[in-house]
Amino acid sequence: MDTEHTWAGRVSCAPMMDWTDRHCRYFHRLLTRRALLYTEMVTTGALIHGDVPRHLRFNAEEHPVALQLGGSEAAELAHCAKLGEAWGYDEINLNCGCPSERVQRGAFGACLMNEPQLVYDCVKAMVDVVSVPVTVKHRIGIDKTESYEFVRDFVGMVSEAGCRTFIVHARNAWLNGLSPKQNREVPPLRYELVHRLKHDFPELAISINGGFNDNAQMLAHLRLLDGVMIGREAYHNPWWLAQWDEVFYRQPPSVLTREEAERRMCDYMVREAAEHGTPWSNIARHMLGLRNGLPGARRWRQVWSDHRLKALPPHEVMAIAHEPAAAVA
Repeated sequence: MDTEHTWAGRVSCAPMMDWTDRHCRYFHRLLTRRALLYTEMVTTGALIHGDVPRHLRFNAEEHPVALQLGGSEAAELAHCAKLGEAWGYDEINLNCGCPSERVQRGAFGACLMNEPQLVYDCVKAMVDVVSVPVTVKHRIGIDKTESYEFVRDFVGMVSEAGCRTFIVHARNAWLNGLSPKQNREVPPLRYELVHRLKHDFPELAISINGGFNDNAQMLAHLRLLDGVMIGREAYHNPWWLAQWDEVFYRQPPSVLTREEAERRMCDYMVREAAEHGTPWSNIARHMLGLRNGLPGARRWRQVWSDHRLKALPPHEVMAIAHEPAAAVA
């Protein structure tokens, strides 16, 4: 919607376990200044009983950035939402969409859609203690439930708790018989249900997630909805993000080159090693798709993935990575 073009959530990068850590988000922020970035899901147990700085530390450059929480106890979620706000996150998001068995055993994620009153209580508890937006990411249904009324009633009840933004993965979550990977691919996409939600709740911000891989698709949905969230495609083809500020936020075309993005990541690797002892290989894995489709890209990935080079400074690894690429080009 044109009137919403400055809202960060107009385009966002999805929370993805083991992928969207702070190093990945730093890299993505080099490519898009405007899109909203999400953390991996952080469970309430990890924050209450674990190392809070390890889970919540992020780079100042990442803003706007949202913290996704996983949990189902209202008081615990409220406590963790307050922590997230205190650490400086711009949004707190509740995971009601993850179908993994591990998450189900914790009685949260997608199975929460079967308990809208509980989600209401959880969201209300968080809204009452933080001033930043509290949002919910969820599916359109559970298992083989095809009813639109199921997701409509879920959104209706949770919105009454003070949630004004819903990010909807336009597939059902099958809680039995499918792996998390299969749950991202097997249940059919039903975009029309998300469009119906916006029609029925025009006062809410409704974003859509699932199956997008080009600008034209996204623009088509943005004519009907408030936002589009991109997951795996953004991770595997990160150079796509360099178009987003121009296409979706009406910013001047990016002047950043792939080589400059890589060089800045090398600078970041040096900083991370000095400040936190982080090996550059922990960071480089997130940018392996940067040169997809270019001559020498395979060799370039091999160099950045070569653990025999871990003792070298990142800028030297970059120079080695570009030797064969230059020769092929």
